[in-house]
Amino acid sequence: MTDEQLLQLANEIRERAYVPYSGFKVGAALLCADGTVFTGINIENAAFGPSVCAERTAFFKAISEGHRDFVKIAVTCDKKYCSPCGVCRQVMSEHAPDLEILMGNLQGTFKRVSIRDLLPESFTLLEDS
Repeated sequence: MTDEQLLQLANEIRERAYVPYSGFKVGAALLCADGTVFTGINIENAAFGPSVCAERTAFFKAISEGHRDFVKIAVTCDKKYCSPCGVCRQVMSEHAPDLEILMGNLQGTFKRVSIRDLLPESFTLLEDS
């Protein structure tokens, strides 16, 4: 799948976002190593804490279906570039430490970064010494 196709999927699913409070729609499309793609949207809640971002929705769907090998994720919104929040960065880092991220927008332009670029010293479980 090309970068442009992955971004297009993220843009298309973005329309399903449930954002009655912020109005800020985000879509994500997560590419697994086997070619499977899982999409996600942000889903808000009046209590805010139970809200979930599009990136985590895609990751949790994939993980719940038994996928563990992730290659790339496209994240889109109506800003110049849609950068994942800190919580999403931590989830990405734990489940895909070599993940490539396409931070895109509705016009199809994007910025390519790695999760290591966005979260260079992520929290990890400490190994026994």
